[in-house]
Amino acid sequence: MAEVALSRPHILTVAKLPPFLMEPLNAAFVVHDRLHESDPAAFAKVAPEIRGIAGGGESKVPRSLMDQLPALEIVSIMGVGYDGVDVPAALERHVPVTHTPGVLTDEVADLAIGLMLSVARRIPQADQYVRTGRWARDGAMPLTRKVSGARLGIVGMGRIGQAIASRAEAFGMTIAYTTRSAKPGLSYNFYPTAQALAAQVDFLVVSTPGGAGTRHLINADVLKALGPKGYLINVARGSVVDEAALIDALQKGVIAGAGLDVFEKEPHAPAALWAMDNVVLTPHIASGTWETRQAMADLAVANLRAHFAGQPLLSPVPEWR
Repeated sequence: MAEVALSRPHILTVAKLPPFLMEPLNAAFVVHDRLHESDPAAFAKVAPEIRGIAGGGESKVPRSLMDQLPALEIVSIMGVGYDGVDVPAALERHVPVTHTPGVLTDEVADLAIGLMLSVARRIPQADQYVRTGRWARDGAMPLTRKVSGARLGIVGMGRIGQAIASRAEAFGMTIAYTTRSAKPGLSYNFYPTAQALAAQVDFLVVSTPGGAGTRHLINADVLKALGPKGYLINVARGSVVDEAALIDALQKGVIAGAGLDVFEKEPHAPAALWAMDNVVLTPHIASGTWETRQAMADLAVANLRAHFAGQPLLSPVPEWR
């Protein structure tokens, strides 16, 4: 048994990972589960042997942690987002970073449409209207906003953005988008900035990657352009939206409402949002189905296996390619 353990690469997990990821990790590797946090002294002893890091989309992998791992060869993230990983620091050491795009595209796009319908048609509020007896007591619920045929703007037109657009077409929506540059082959109208796009749409859906380059991309000026009849939907990263500006816009009626799956300081959503009846809040569940999370875990493990077998990585981050 000792010889088997010696032949397996040592990896460090940097988050509480689900059983369906931990089980295959433990089967293939010697796993040190968050040892850097639970027992720094023990971690210091094994650090020279650790060759891989496994984490989730919210995991932090800073330069300071990598500096303690002289044998580090790969960072594998179970998630499409990896803004908690210091990618430049990894690349300086020729350490690849992998993530799990593609397998969660459908679920994130589905939730974007679900949030759009929920906030416009006030589905959660309608549920409570029945449950609290208001239907019987107060009569019909106030009318809501139609989604079919509305104008949709998408901030970020990668896999997820295009999947959202495909679904929106079935609702007869007019679609436009913004990215760093126009996407060849797309027939949708392109706008050079989020502000210009917001001024032309009824629903603004954010599906762009997080990180320093998109921090507070959706700011007070964008929200003002979206206007008092417009709705913001965020299934990207909380950092992309200026949360203070959003709260102010919702309180003052600058925009009509918002559907939010992500927040700046997760798992803490601002208390100011809790009492608002023109918002729908979900706890970062965009990829949260059994099928998709299993596929994400499988891909995260497959990237580790491929690396240690000397095979090409399945899904390295764009910076590595």
